Amino acid sequence: MAAFLPTNSISDISRRCRATLPLVGSTRSELHLPSGPPPSPSAASLTFYGHFGLSCPALSLTISSRRFRRYLSSPAAVMVHENPLVSDICATALSGGIALSILRFFEETAKRGLFDQKLNRKLVHVSIGLVFMLCWPMFSSGRQGAILAALIPGVNIIRVLLVGLGIYKDEATVKSMSRFGDYRELLKGPLYYATTITLACAVFWRASPVGIAAICNLCAGDGFADIVGRRFGHHKIPYNKRKSLAGSVAMASAGFLASIGYMYYFASFGYMQVSWEMIWGFLFVSLASALVESLPLSTALDDNLTVPLTSFIVGSLVF
Repeated sequence: MAAFLPTNSISDISRRCRATLPLVGSTRSELHLPSGPPPSPSAASLTFYGHFGLSCPALSLTISSRRFRRYLSSPAAVMVHENPLVSDICATALSGGIALSILRFFEETAKRGLFDQKLNRKLVHVSIGLVFMLCWPMFSSGRQGAILAALIPGVNIIRVLLVGLGIYKDEATVKSMSRFGDYRELLKGPLYYATTITLACAVFWRASPVGIAAICNLCAGDGFADIVGRRFGHHKIPYNKRKSLAGSVAMASAGFLASIGYMYYFASFGYMQVSWEMIWGFLFVSLASALVESLPLSTALDDNLTVPLTSFIVGSLVF
């Protein structure tokens, strides 16, 4: 990394400035300037040890910031242990515990009838995936972290299959996840939901806007589409009387805003960089997902299947 200094100021600076600065951790950065006759501008250089850092009142430099930007955007994990494997195992246990606590909470609300069953189901739908994404920075940045994170919704796939096939009876789970209290419903929406989050972890992970868009449009978008549509959906969509304009607008808005929020969240850890291109991409994916969700095909199949498929396909094209 080079910095160019006016030739008539090199000697003065070399006498006045030899700076050694404390930086992040135990690293240091030193400025070395030659003594003797002033060198040519191309010969003046800064030699760095450790992370970039410089402060000298006598110095005014124009420094190439490409490497510095890379340092600022380098991924950082909230490691709970210095050993990556041990840290990932702890993160898996902690994230799984958080997800299980949310499920148990809404199972209890379903038992007690605190919410309408359909509203209770949608609250589970909105919260699980979004809260789980908040835990992703606890995992390491490699494939190991992605796979261990994917185990959490992966285990839920097995659980949903066992209950949905009637092998294991769990009335609380059925009440909190089904529309009409039929355990076989878990083989559709809840199964697609858990599969989407598992794939987003294992395949796309936190550095990809595709996985973020899929989860946000499935959880926030589809969840709020139902909640808002049931309360304010007086004007139906002409080509699908079971869907409302209010619900579609709520879906596109909630999916888009959640995607933007998680973009900034993961950017704060250095996993991605905020850009207008990404913002426009999230908007396009949310609009496409809302459009597909409003189609009769989505009603006939399941929007928990069509929405993430649309997000994955469109997201892969625009990002």
